[in-house]
Amino acid sequence: MSQDFQNIIYRVENGVAKITINMPPLNILTVGSIEEIISALERVNADENIYAVIFAGSGDRAFSAGVDIAAHLPDKIDKTLTKFHKIFHLLTTLQKPSIALVRGLALGGGCELAIGCDMVIASVQAKFGQPEIKVGTIPTVASALLPKLIGRKQALELIFTGDTFSAAEAKEMGLVNKVVPEEKLVGAGDRLVSKLKNLSPIVLKFVRKAVYQGIDMDFEKALDGVTEIYLKQLMQTEDAVEGLKAFLEKRKPNWKGK
Repeated sequence: MSQDFQNIIYRVENGVAKITINMPPLNILTVGSIEEIISALERVNADENIYAVIFAGSGDRAFSAGVDIAAHLPDKIDKTLTKFHKIFHLLTTLQKPSIALVRGLALGGGCELAIGCDMVIASVQAKFGQPEIKVGTIPTVASALLPKLIGRKQALELIFTGDTFSAAEAKEMGLVNKVVPEEKLVGAGDRLVSKLKNLSPIVLKFVRKAVYQGIDMDFEKALDGVTEIYLKQLMQTEDAVEGLKAFLEKRKPNWKGK
C-alpha cells in the first residue's frame, strides 16, 4: 500500500493498477477516500506502463455502500459533489480500460463507481442499487449515466424506487458484463486483464477514445445539469435535509413535500 493513502490500497503489478476501497465492512466513500481515488486515477493516467485499472472493495460485504450520508448535508454537499464527480470525469477521459470487481453491496455512489467503469464483473451474491431517493436526494451520476446505459424507462424505475437488484438482474439490464461465483471473481478479473495485456495499449487507448468521443459531451452536460438541480433546487427543500437528518438520527423521515 502506498504510504500516502489511508483509505484505499493502491498497487501496480504486472502493468495493472488495482484501487481497493479499504474502509470495511461497507467501504463507505468519505471525501478523504474520494480524494485518494482521484489521486490514484491521476497516477494511472500518467503511467504509460499501466494497461488497465481494477476497482475493488476490501472484505466480502461490500464493493462500496455509497458516499457518506453526513457528507450530503447542505454545508458539505457542494464540496462532496465536486470531488465525487471528478472521479467520473477522470474515468471518462482515462486512457486505459477500467474494470470493477463487485463483491457484496454496490449501492448509491458505490453503484455509480462500478457502472462508471468500462466493464463490470460481479459475484453471484452482489447487490446493486441507487437508494438515494429514500433519504431525499438524487443519484447525480446515475441520473446522467443510467438512461444512456439501460434506457430512460428502466433508469427511472431504478431511481424512483431505490430498489436493490441482483447481479443477474444487473447483467440482464446490461450494467454487468459477467456474473461469476464468489470464489472465481478475482480469477475472472485476471483473465480479462490478460486478454487486454495481449493487445496494443495504444490501440486500446484509441478504441476507448473512439467509443467515448460520441458520448462524452452529452454525459458531461447531463452531469452538470443534475448538479445544478441538486445544489440550487433540491438542497433548498425541507425534505432533502429531513431525509438526511432522519437517516443520521436513525428514524423515519417526516416528508412534507416542501
